[in-house]
Amino acid sequence: MRVLVVTAVPAESDSVAAGLAGHVASAPRTLASGHALTRLAVPGTPGTGTPPGVVDLVAGGVGPAAAAVAATGALAAAPDAYDLVVSTGIGGGFAPHAPLGTVVVSDRIVAADLGADTPGGYVAVEELGFGRSVHLPPPGLADRIAGALRGGGQRHVVAPALTVSTVTGTAARAAELSARHPRAASEAMEGFGVAEAAAAHGVPVVEVRAVSNAVGPRDRAAWRVAEALDALRGAFRLLGTTVFLEDL
Repeated sequence: MRVLVVTAVPAESDSVAAGLAGHVASAPRTLASGHALTRLAVPGTPGTGTPPGVVDLVAGGVGPAAAAVAATGALAAAPDAYDLVVSTGIGGGFAPHAPLGTVVVSDRIVAADLGADTPGGYVAVEELGFGRSVHLPPPGLADRIAGALRGGGQRHVVAPALTVSTVTGTAARAAELSARHPRAASEAMEGFGVAEAAAAHGVPVVEVRAVSNAVGPRDRAAWRVAEALDALRGAFRLLGTTVFLEDL
């Protein structure tokens, strides 16, 4: 399988690469977009006939627009088509679905604030008559990823992953998002942008997030970034020996 993994910042990319430790990394090359792409060769499973795979890793920057540009640059430059695009990193978790350290596997990637405020409340872009605010991973993919995490003892949940342009910092905003998306488990700033780029190139996409903080009142002292990066590392260690070697 050929997989493109897009993160926001280098610390997240470093955790993904560490999770794929033992795989052979190439020297980074610079894409036309200016982003650095690192290729990791994923060995096949000896004695099973499983072919080797490739994981390309890009840190694209913060926010849906930056993420879309980075993903588009990598997709356009690829000499061979990717089989899967993964948006990943750390983010906020909605209580009670996703406590700190949980890995959220998306069954929907949702642009949670792409629409309009009206006197009657929020209206999603689809209701306005143009655009879309949701991308779906391929049928069964989220469950396969969840199965790999479960087999490795990684705490996880399969649920919608929300993309926002402004990180939630109040209880009122958290309650508003939860009311509109009652199953949502995570909030981050890049997933929908990556999904838009993947869709434009006809490549399946999924979002995988490790929870570093609770969605709600902003309290940096309560964030657990190191623990979330550890969870991200563990998740990709499991995916690099299972799902990333399978056919979609």
